[in-house]
Amino acid sequence: MHLRMILAASLLCLLGCSDFIHPVESTPEPTEYSFNYWLLQRLYLYEDELADLPEEGDSVQVLYSSLKDPYTRYTPPAKSESVIVSSTTSMIEGDVGMRYQTNTNLEHPITISRVFPKGPAGRAGVPRNGTIISANDVELTGSRAKAVYDSIVDYSKSIDIRVAHNNDTALYKLEKETVYAPTVFVDTLYEDKAKGYPGIIFISIEGFKLKTADQKSGTYGELKSYLDSTTSDKRVRILDLRGNPGGHISQCLDMADLFVKEGKLSTRHLRALTFDGGSMHVTSTVKAKAGDAGESGKFLIFANKGSASCSEIFIAAVTETTDIPLVGSTTYGKGIGQSMFLTYNGGLATITDIEFLTPKGNSYHKVGIVPKYPCENGINNNDCAARVASELYNVKIPEQDQNVLAKQSSRQIEDYPNPEFEGGAIEWGNLF
Repeated sequence: MHLRMILAASLLCLLGCSDFIHPVESTPEPTEYSFNYWLLQRLYLYEDELADLPEEGDSVQVLYSSLKDPYTRYTPPAKSESVIVSSTTSMIEGDVGMRYQTNTNLEHPITISRVFPKGPAGRAGVPRNGTIISANDVELTGSRAKAVYDSIVDYSKSIDIRVAHNNDTALYKLEKETVYAPTVFVDTLYEDKAKGYPGIIFISIEGFKLKTADQKSGTYGELKSYLDSTTSDKRVRILDLRGNPGGHISQCLDMADLFVKEGKLSTRHLRALTFDGGSMHVTSTVKAKAGDAGESGKFLIFANKGSASCSEIFIAAVTETTDIPLVGSTTYGKGIGQSMFLTYNGGLATITDIEFLTPKGNSYHKVGIVPKYPCENGINNNDCAARVASELYNVKIPEQDQNVLAKQSSRQIEDYPNPEFEGGAIEWGNLF
């Protein structure tokens, strides 16, 4: 609300300050259409399209749909708050703080794949990899188990689940609440200490959010906390960005800085507002600062076609300035970013106004970033990254790890970002 008031006041000053100087002359109050037209004319990156925009009209959606860029969009006031929440936080309303996966070949198909430590399930001690036998006294069996469980969670505030784990069964009484999910998950795979296999650590980074389980520093805070607490761990670590559609620019750049000692992290060309309401072109460069825990150790970055935008900023920054290689398949290729503006009537304008270049000055837009070690087959298979880690760092791994599937993250690893593209490379825009 504070930002909305600032924007509204700024707009009134820009479009109506003459009223204060010449009270007799009246400047019409801007409409939602005229305000968005004004923003686009001053900020939209592809200026050659702007001459064809109709200066007057009734539909803001039609105004935006006439642009070729799919990431420049308008959200009406009724939906702007939910879009802001989903793009800036990992907040889940009415949740018990855990994920599950299903296997219909089992009598009880639902297995708990993640437990969020700070959520109701984590505080209650619900075990990861446990099997949910029943919920609210309804046994969960057969092909309809998932639908039945989802319905119970959707329509009940209190959920009592009976969980089988390690030959024991226990009842957990959970109350739904607003949960901030983690966005960084750590798993150790390929480990068998008895046979001399130290394991490989997979650090799954699912987005770049400002407010997550770490409500102060977001995804960056989660990753930094993990790195700072494991400086003595000398095992190979794989930064898994597969299916990560991006997020906030400040987050991915700060996270890249955790691994880079010095030099450029990224360069951006952008259109920005001047203090008198005009438009200017700006070029800025972000540089690394030394002294972070990720600057030493054995790392790989794992990506695929679903690694986009802010993920690509991170990947380019780290791989072009360190010896950390990229494994997987060519990334999505979104080298542009958007700024978000609350509009005059409380809508949300998301406008492409930034072009990104790698530390070496290369553009990857519509091209993607090519891995040094490609995974030709089974690009979503952890084995590919593990084999590269074994070759580079001489780490021992089993030929076939039968337990890997049971230990993998439950998230669905996508080859392409969601069509709605809720990630991207985003930052908040300011009129001044």
